[in-house]
Amino acid sequence: MSTRELTCIGCPLGCSLSVTLENGEVTSVTGNTCPRGDAYARKEVTNPTRIVTSTVHVKNGVSAMVNVKTASDIPKDKIFDCIAAIKDIVVTAPVAIGDVILTNVAGTGVDIIAAKNIAAS
Repeated sequence: MSTRELTCIGCPLGCSLSVTLENGEVTSVTGNTCPRGDAYARKEVTNPTRIVTSTVHVKNGVSAMVNVKTASDIPKDKIFDCIAAIKDIVVTAPVAIGDVILTNVAGTGVDIIAAKNIAAS
């Protein structure tokens, strides 16, 4: 049996969570003041995921960069692969929020999408 201590990010309270695991299975979560804390703790210790945000270069735009993000969360161990995949991408303006910049980033099945509008210059 092992215990992991976490700070919940499910809501603004930031509860201190204690997660007990036995044979890789969560047996209890304590310290949460809402159900989101329990769900966050169980997912974080068994299958941690993150939304990745970054920027890519824009050609012929009113701005040289556009904010991008993963359309949904990806496995935490794929973050560096995701960043490497978008590092050298250059898009041409105009760019609209939600435009797919890269499909299936790092084999995750998740797309990289624009998070800002960039007009052509």
